[in-house]
Amino acid sequence: MKNKKNKLLNHSLLTLLVITFGGVIFIACTNTPPYPQITIPDNVDPEDPNWKGIDLTPKAPIKPLSAAQQKKTFLLPAGYHIDPVLSEPDVQQPGAITFDGNGRMYVLELRSYMLTADSDGQLDPNSGISRWEDKDGDGIYETGGMFVENLVFPRFVLPFGPNSVLTMESNADNVYLYTDTDDDGVADKKEFFTDNFGRSANVEHQQAFLYWGMDNWLYSTVNAFRVRWTPEGVIRETTGSNRAQWGVTQDDYGKLWFQGGASGLPSWFQFPIHYGDYVIENQFEDGFSIPWGAPILIADMQGGMDSVRPKDGSLNRVTGAAGNDVFRGHRLPEDVRGQYFYGEPVARIVRQINPVITEGLTRLENVYQPQKSEFLRSTDPLFRPVDMATAPDGSMYIVDMYHGIIQEGQWIQAGSYLRAKIEQYQLDKIVNLGRVWRITHDDFPRDRIQPRMYQQSSADLLAHFEHINGWWRDMAQQVLVQRQDKSVLPALINMVKNHNNELTRIHALWTLEGLNGLNEALINTLLLDENPNIRIQAMWASETLYKAGKLTLAAQYKKLSFDKDPEVAMRAMMTLRLFKIADTKAVVTKVLANSTHAGVQLVGKQVLSPPVVTGFFARNQPNYNEQEKALIEQGTDIFNGLCSACHGAAGRGASDGGDGLIAPSFHGSPRIAGHPDYIIKTLLHGLTGNIDGKAFGDGVMIPMAANDDQWIAAITSFVRANFENEASLISAEDVARVRLETQHRKGFYQYQELMDSVPQMLVPSEQWKVTASHSKATRIGGTAVPFGVFGFEGWTTGVAQDKGMWFQIELEKAENITEIQFISEPISRGWRKGSPPPLQTYPRDFEVLISTDGIDWSAPVASGHPDFEEVLIRLKNVSTKYLKIVQKAGVNENDEPWSMREMKLFALK
Repeated sequence: MKNKKNKLLNHSLLTLLVITFGGVIFIACTNTPPYPQITIPDNVDPEDPNWKGIDLTPKAPIKPLSAAQQKKTFLLPAGYHIDPVLSEPDVQQPGAITFDGNGRMYVLELRSYMLTADSDGQLDPNSGISRWEDKDGDGIYETGGMFVENLVFPRFVLPFGPNSVLTMESNADNVYLYTDTDDDGVADKKEFFTDNFGRSANVEHQQAFLYWGMDNWLYSTVNAFRVRWTPEGVIRETTGSNRAQWGVTQDDYGKLWFQGGASGLPSWFQFPIHYGDYVIENQFEDGFSIPWGAPILIADMQGGMDSVRPKDGSLNRVTGAAGNDVFRGHRLPEDVRGQYFYGEPVARIVRQINPVITEGLTRLENVYQPQKSEFLRSTDPLFRPVDMATAPDGSMYIVDMYHGIIQEGQWIQAGSYLRAKIEQYQLDKIVNLGRVWRITHDDFPRDRIQPRMYQQSSADLLAHFEHINGWWRDMAQQVLVQRQDKSVLPALINMVKNHNNELTRIHALWTLEGLNGLNEALINTLLLDENPNIRIQAMWASETLYKAGKLTLAAQYKKLSFDKDPEVAMRAMMTLRLFKIADTKAVVTKVLANSTHAGVQLVGKQVLSPPVVTGFFARNQPNYNEQEKALIEQGTDIFNGLCSACHGAAGRGASDGGDGLIAPSFHGSPRIAGHPDYIIKTLLHGLTGNIDGKAFGDGVMIPMAANDDQWIAAITSFVRANFENEASLISAEDVARVRLETQHRKGFYQYQELMDSVPQMLVPSEQWKVTASHSKATRIGGTAVPFGVFGFEGWTTGVAQDKGMWFQIELEKAENITEIQFISEPISRGWRKGSPPPLQTYPRDFEVLISTDGIDWSAPVASGHPDFEEVLIRLKNVSTKYLKIVQKAGVNENDEPWSMREMKLFALK
């Protein structure tokens, strides 16, 4: 394996200082200036706890070690070892790994991440996905290279067949399938997989880690939905809010574990996430948030000195986490099987967690907390563990970005504590490195058998369901489901019924489900199985049959709510809630009256009174007011009584009796979730012909204009709020506006004609120039960048609104702008009873100007006085290259700043 060799510092006055700390040897380089003197900025209070006690004297720069040198800095429990399997220059800035069915390792290379302290070039297309193989079996991945390159900060990599992967880029909405069609190790074909998947935001706040669950659905962080590949296309369903950022994994029973980021803690792990939101208190043992990293001495923590353990410069509370794995391998000690591992790259640790399940509820314990230690630590400040995985060889792999900065530039602006520490040690100079490590144990040599699943027959793949290593079982199931080879159905049924290993039976069951081979008779048999884990899995898999119309299963779910095993009862009640089955309230009330089991009580009460949980960055699960709830309820009745006949009871389109549908599916529809005028115009005037080239039924959607504006607002709002569209509601005023604008129209719309008449959102481009009169602190800290207005970080003046403040956008070319939308989120002033309410940050009195050259500006083309945080500005189809929003009102007594985020521009093409 190739490694970059480190050159010795070449300074005229160089001293090597050897320090011993707790038995660990540190080698520090000291030198006389020209190391820069770092000082506390003038506007910082020296008594500020973030700065008090900080040492900003000149320091020698931190220098990277070779992999061989770094290996000596690791601290592991007795008997464990760590060795590099891949490192720079072969890979650079790895962020995640995964293995395909032939054991080849795909590496997500985030080559643009924090190359400077100002995150310059972070969205340049120079990242990618590489693929590596250990062909000679020596444990080193020596063969490979870039599989997909020139990507913009890719969010994940998921193998999807012999020579294909799924991935998507940052600030994008589509997932694509990349395939190597000529077997030269480089993907040469790009195909659309699904859309409506992403978000524009800071690169640390976007969806990540597409993960194939045991239930054959694909899950990601952040997104409160899941998607699934089927031979007919990709489908989508809503889930609970996982509140995760970087990391998804599963245990032997298919329960997903999501990893939080900024919290530094696991985010969701109690129940399968598709059952929705449940609130559980006391999920972590006391002291869980305290990390026990090795002494690193440089104190480079974003939170300032309050976040630093003074004696050794290490982190004193978890603040960032990345990557996770429930270890399911077979070549480490048995006591780590089923344990949860995750990385904390700010603390430079990998933590081992023991999940303790009591009465159906999980509480997490840090295995090494009693020793004030962690499973893996390093004294090298550049160790950045950002992912980990159970490997085909039975060991555990750790992804080490080996990077100077592990915090996005939003939070290390000039003048911040962390920026001072970065400059003091020149951490911004340490880029383009990275390693992947293997953890082994004295008592367990790694498994040298290399997978070759893509060459095996479907029948031969079934043997892997008996493998002790969960990776082999998972991958064999995925390969079989992707092949859709139904010749193995009889063998699978026999395996489900008769095998003596419950994990083998479970994987066979889910493979049957993925091959559409389940039937109600088999499920009913399994629901009576003496093994409660089999009853749970059968009930879970049966949900597919229920959604397909096997509604008699509802009686089984009700019966299982009284199962002698409390965890079976808990899952049955979750299923009742999931499908809104009749008599759920009566059943669950009776269950609660007859059980004191803590898990049964918690689940039952929350089934009866579901908690309201706001999703990550408030994207999901909107909290509707009473008027909005009434609107959606009215729409529900309209849909059930009228629309479901063609669009299907579940909104997926009713079958035409053959292979087609009478009407298109509503699920995750970019047309439905797009501009509201599309669905309003369709309801008012009807639609005929093919949609995106596909025919449906008789090809006609009849007009509904005879109904009043409230009726149309209700049904359109119901469809936009449901079926994984998560779009804004439509008011009767919206309908009245469109009705008036289109009053002279005669006849149905043709699809393309309709699309051409509906404003489309402009995708923000790096070619746009965004400027403002003021830019200060954002709502989450750091210095605002005006371009951030298009994401979730947003932009703000940071000071009170005043007359003459402005915000300007220069587009790449002139566009026919019809709408400007943005959110001005209130900010708290330490709100509590008796104190002032939060500050409202929408512009109190504004006007919009346009220009062709940015010099001569028009008279106002729009103006307004918002009184709500979601601001909509309609323009009369103005053609312009420059847009400027100008504040007209002067300062008032509330000193409200002006802020905007998630701005969208709509234009007619």
